[in-house]
Amino acid sequence: MALTLKVLLENQRAAVAQDQLRVKAGLSLLVSDETTSILFDTGPDDSFVHNAARMGVSLDNLTATVLSHGHYDHCGGVPWLPDNTRIICHPSVGNERYAALNVAGRQHKIKKLSLDIDYARHRMEYTRAPLQISDRFIWSGEIAVANPKAYGVMGDETDYVIDEGVLIYLSRRGLVIITGCGHRGIVNIVRHCQKITGIEKVHALIGGFHLRSASPRTLWQVRQFLQQLKPDKIMACHCTGAWGKLWLPDVISPATGDTFVFE
Repeated sequence: MALTLKVLLENQRAAVAQDQLRVKAGLSLLVSDETTSILFDTGPDDSFVHNAARMGVSLDNLTATVLSHGHYDHCGGVPWLPDNTRIICHPSVGNERYAALNVAGRQHKIKKLSLDIDYARHRMEYTRAPLQISDRFIWSGEIAVANPKAYGVMGDETDYVIDEGVLIYLSRRGLVIITGCGHRGIVNIVRHCQKITGIEKVHALIGGFHLRSASPRTLWQVRQFLQQLKPDKIMACHCTGAWGKLWLPDVISPATGDTFVFE
């Protein structure tokens, strides 16, 4: 059984892709096998729909849309989904949130990171717990982190992006783990996926790893972890950043217009 991944939107355009394909900060992937088709994130606007049409990719008959978390560059395209679309995500995905600057121990909002999206017209499946989508696809649910990193404010509280989850595919060669931004930390994410599936082997890590401004110490720890984990493929894009990719072993950089097939 083969897994196919089509990059509908990413920060960069693939070298062989059409010039008409839009490139924006964000992520949208179409992931499918013989029985299941999942849209993972929608990017910031209608660009994923535009690019899918240009790529000859049909978005009809999706099994589900999965939203990794509630930042605008991952869920901003929801208004362009058809009514009654099945959407799987964390209950906090629609909460208002801001980037913030800490001054003298107080958080000051500087940029809104969420959008006012009408989720009521869709078939929403909110869950903090893992959810089996099909025989091979699993939504991770909420990822526990002992010492989470703050990324702004949600309402009047610190935003640790607790709503971030990942999509897991159970391949014959091990877990395929697809991340949106990796705010919860790639090490925590992998360990969570191993725990809920009972499978240690990781075949592929795909998506944003949020390492673009990580410290050398953090990057060295991630590199050591990945060298011990020995995934067959590391495919880092979106917010991983050029700086982060420098530290990742044998990294591949998916871009808008790319297609990958995993046997």
